[in-house]
Amino acid sequence: MSMWLCRAGRYGEFENRFLEDGRIYCTWDNLDRPISSFSKKQELQQYFVERDSSVKTKTAMNWASQVWPFGNEMKKSEIVVLPSKIKSVDHFGRITGDYIYDETAAEPFCHYHTVDWYAVNIPRTAFDQDILYSFGAFMTICRIKQEERIKAQIKALQHVPAQSNVIEASSMITERDIELDALSDITNLIIQKAKGHGLAQIVDAILRAKGFSTFMSPPGPDKGVDILASGGVLGFGNPKICVQVKSTDAPVDRIVLDQLGGVMKNFNADYGLLVSWSGFKNSVINETAKQFFNIRLWTHKEVIHEFLNHYDQLDDEIKEMIPLKRIWVVNQMEE
Repeated sequence: MSMWLCRAGRYGEFENRFLEDGRIYCTWDNLDRPISSFSKKQELQQYFVERDSSVKTKTAMNWASQVWPFGNEMKKSEIVVLPSKIKSVDHFGRITGDYIYDETAAEPFCHYHTVDWYAVNIPRTAFDQDILYSFGAFMTICRIKQEERIKAQIKALQHVPAQSNVIEASSMITERDIELDALSDITNLIIQKAKGHGLAQIVDAILRAKGFSTFMSPPGPDKGVDILASGGVLGFGNPKICVQVKSTDAPVDRIVLDQLGGVMKNFNADYGLLVSWSGFKNSVINETAKQFFNIRLWTHKEVIHEFLNHYDQLDDEIKEMIPLKRIWVVNQMEE
């Protein structure tokens, strides 16, 4: 048996979906046929090249090496590791179902295995550095080693009954994604420095960098709105936006979305922005299309993306809180 790493999107944007659905998904875009329908890995590689002429051969080889095991090698009872991008923890599950391709599902949720998430929110500090390096591998889907040590640590922390089958060690991961490591460091620093009102400060700074005039509620009860933003001279123009920011560890439920809709009416706002660092439950996600012309949803993915895009224009206070510098690195995918 093997132990697998499976990421929930580059920014961990699908993490709550993985956990709520009790599944792991192969979240490659434009993969519109069963992985198991390819007779060999090279055929899958060629498929990626034919789907997009801009995809280079080495990139297609890399993608195929990750996608192929999801449909052809992952087995029931094997362990899967889901590193969190929302907080400094990892989740562990046991695969309970064979590979499924559901052509009726929305992308990127067509390809999946069912999973029993038997140990969630395991602190990253519980593992040795070599294990953390494995969790930071330059892959979205791959095998990892150190299975027995990882299982023993989980059992010690969570008192999970030991699995009767012995999981054999698999090949060592030698490549790591430097960009992914940096993104993880930035995410962790924001988690440490910007909990509570600090996250509202970051969102406020982003909006001002985008050209809005803002009013931010002071720390404490905010009566349903953390930030008011508007365009035009001195902020007297449009659009008028009500912003609610949630930095809790739990994903936001539908009631918060409904409350924001009421606040927008009270403030005569044109639009709303609901920010939840830990994402949203399906009850909120299912309303995305209905609320498209009224409310936008930001998770930590959008916050980090906007933060990095506008970092140079942010206040010195924010830069002191989250100090960053630009560096040049070799693009491994283009070598």
